[in-house]
Amino acid sequence: MNVLKIIAAIFLLIPNVVHAETRNVDDILAEMTISEKVGQMMFIGIYGTEIDEDSQYMLETVKPGGIILFDRNLSYPEQVQNLTRDIQNVGNPKIYRFISIDEEGGFVARMRNYIEVPPSQESLGNTGDSNLAREWSMKTADNLKNLGINLNFAPVLDVGRGDGRGRSYSYDSNTVAIFADSAADGYDSKKFFYTLKHFPGIGKSVVDQHVRLSTIDATFEELQSDLLPFKTIFEKHSHQNFMVMIGHNQYSAINPDKPATLSKNVMQNLLRDQLGFDGVIITDDMDMGSISVDLPRSELGVRVIQAGGDVILVCHEYSNQLQVFNGILDAVADGRISEARLDDSVRRILLMKMKGTIE
Repeated sequence: MNVLKIIAAIFLLIPNVVHAETRNVDDILAEMTISEKVGQMMFIGIYGTEIDEDSQYMLETVKPGGIILFDRNLSYPEQVQNLTRDIQNVGNPKIYRFISIDEEGGFVARMRNYIEVPPSQESLGNTGDSNLAREWSMKTADNLKNLGINLNFAPVLDVGRGDGRGRSYSYDSNTVAIFADSAADGYDSKKFFYTLKHFPGIGKSVVDQHVRLSTIDATFEELQSDLLPFKTIFEKHSHQNFMVMIGHNQYSAINPDKPATLSKNVMQNLLRDQLGFDGVIITDDMDMGSISVDLPRSELGVRVIQAGGDVILVCHEYSNQLQVFNGILDAVADGRISEARLDDSVRRILLMKMKGTIE
């Protein structure tokens, strides 16, 4: 595809919605209903390779601020371009949607037949050449942008995650920080949104959080090495260029009785207050087995917001997505969550969309 076709495709994929610097964030907030604000705070997964009756209902009812795509949604480039265009238009959003994907590289990659799959982060780290992380993030950004995707759930900043999938750059925190910083440079240069995961670091976990909850018993001093890569990116890159994804593990030294995605100590006290992150905080998938705590789905999103999270990610079940959405609405109605608290998160989300790297 030549340059003119690429430019034309990008314009087709972005509807006539609010873009950078066109309006004041607070003016937009003032015009939004509570339901629309809650929708901005949700990322959902849909089924199928085109918008069907069920996915249209979700897009029109929840009006989610973001969508995550999986291989179940992806067949060939033209199909994906049509799907992402329709996702942007259905439900008449007041501002464009994040459309995200997990394109880490190696084992975790989508649409392998059409996207050049990046090497695993482990294999990149083993080369000792951090420039390769930058080159691959630039290439990945170009490939995703051409499909109408504007956010990658990568890079992984976990230190030494020995899960057999090669998702960590290294067992050395300084090496992870150097490679992650280089990857962030690449995404920034392409004006493409990315995600740092999984705060505050799940490399020390011996349990797959997709399956069940794990407790990391490291001391707070021992956790400092896991925090180093995040600190490095926070200090060197605009916080409106990326999200921070929270993992589901428990940390004995921070909040031993709650997973990080429900922990004010993790999201507010550590990430915001101590480390100074003022961008968007997103949860890992709330459909994972590790978050199957003794709470109904209708309460999970409420607890995330009360703990300081901005975006709740629910990847798979429409019924779960609706329960989370309606549970938050109920919590606002009965006063457990104030509209001002919603505004705090939605303001960060809109600021990222309007003043981040997307042009």
